[in-house]
Amino acid sequence: MKGSYILVIHIPESTEITIGALGNVLFDEGFYLYIGSAMGGYGSNTLENRVKRHISPSNNKKTHWHIDYLLNYEKSIITRLYLIPSLYRLECIIAKEIMDFSDDIIEDFGSSDCMCNSHLFYFQQFKEFRY
Repeated sequence: MKGSYILVIHIPESTEITIGALGNVLFDEGFYLYIGSAMGGYGSNTLENRVKRHISPSNNKKTHWHIDYLLNYEKSIITRLYLIPSLYRLECIIAKEIMDFSDDIIEDFGSSDCMCNSHLFYFQQFKEFRY
């Protein structure tokens, strides 16, 4: 399956985390929504396998993407996961929509391969998306 996904990550206390080439980034206590995509038709690049990689214990994977550094922080907790099956890459469209109602963004996070400001958004409080 191909598509996009949203990880809702809770950080229980403010902390500074080194995020690859971005360097040290301050993360305030709260919730972070990360928007990603997986457009492969088979193997590790499918939507299911990409998400499985993100939710697997950190000691089982190589640190590759910005999100890996955040998820490797021992107090990061994925509290929710949204899968958006699609044949089209919707990641940037979703990111731009979420940015409009987020409390803040983490500049350049997860967006090195596109023109977006970020793919990680901060919310002081987060309950759920309403349809």
